[in-house]
Amino acid sequence: MADVEQNAAVPDGSSNGSDAVNGTAGRFVSSAEGTALAYGSLLLMALLPIFFGALRSVGCSKSKNASDMPETITSRDAARFPIIASCTLFGLYLFFKIFSQEYINLLLSMYFFVLGILALSHTMSPFMCRVFPAQLPNKQYQLLFTQGSGESKEEIVNYEFDTKDLICLGISSVVGVWYVLKKHWIANNLFGLAFALNGVELLHLNTVSTGCILLGGLFVYDVFWVFGTNVMVTVAKSFEAPIKLVFPQDLLEKGLGASNFAMLGLGDIVIPGIFIALLLRFDVSLKKNTRTYFYTSFLAYIFGLGLTIFVMHTFKHAQPALLYLVPACVGFPVLLALFKGELTEMFSYESSDEVLPHTPRLTHFPTVSGSPASLANSMQSFDLSTPGRRRHTPSDM
Repeated sequence: MADVEQNAAVPDGSSNGSDAVNGTAGRFVSSAEGTALAYGSLLLMALLPIFFGALRSVGCSKSKNASDMPETITSRDAARFPIIASCTLFGLYLFFKIFSQEYINLLLSMYFFVLGILALSHTMSPFMCRVFPAQLPNKQYQLLFTQGSGESKEEIVNYEFDTKDLICLGISSVVGVWYVLKKHWIANNLFGLAFALNGVELLHLNTVSTGCILLGGLFVYDVFWVFGTNVMVTVAKSFEAPIKLVFPQDLLEKGLGASNFAMLGLGDIVIPGIFIALLLRFDVSLKKNTRTYFYTSFLAYIFGLGLTIFVMHTFKHAQPALLYLVPACVGFPVLLALFKGELTEMFSYESSDEVLPHTPRLTHFPTVSGSPASLANSMQSFDLSTPGRRRHTPSDM
């Protein structure tokens, strides 16, 4: 279940929909138990970054450290994003048609090796802070690289880190080397989960209206590129990068060496996830000690993704997951707000005013400064899914 823009569901990583229906001589057919395990695992893996990323987005939005604060997606960003994503998707499609797939994926592997290490390190950081022994010294370090001299001196890299950050980077580097050398599906998933959690945590919609614009535009984008052309599915199967979560349907038969994968693109997690995180911050702003809208949208996501998997499995054809996720994740909370008489309050809520009074906006190529988290943020600013775009637009890969 994947595409390079990560908004479609593909039943099998090694075949298209017709192959799944008609079968291929000598091709392994997954058992019902293996298929159920794969789909259930994908659903669980999709829920983890949304749930924890949304919780972390509340604390992130209240951060007083400018380098660790999130980027805000405006209505203008949201309206333009489907067009930019479409151009990127079609460009990648042409790239794979013209140039050697082997060399393109080698270049992408190096890029995601660096980006994945930083993202995974950021993800691990809160856990490391809890388990790091208090008796061990936590030394501070700084890596400074400047350009010019005197008054014209300009910082290019100002990277501050400590012992805990070094441990996180070390562990993440091991995973990165494992991924580059073996392309193992577990290493892929570790990086994919880190990317998804970082996206939900650090990309903030400023209003519910902006979320509706973004999800509505990508709803059309997803349906068109999956049902209207073969571009999305083709790129998804050619693109070797941790931009999707995978789980083998033949795990029970072949163990960790299984190769018949079901896939879910990260865009099917991050795009609805940032909307769900916005509703959690809206719940917090109401100061009612309830999380009604968050849990409603979270359950709606489970319903939408479950429906996607059911339709995909029934018809054995790639499905645009946002076709089911967008109506569920937007419709259920809006109906709830209408029932509770809080619809006006919901649409008038502005996350940027409520909890993001000084959210920074990138207006030039970023310098790298701060902690490993801020370094990951800077790297994510120029994700492949949106070349030339600033990080205040979401990565829809």
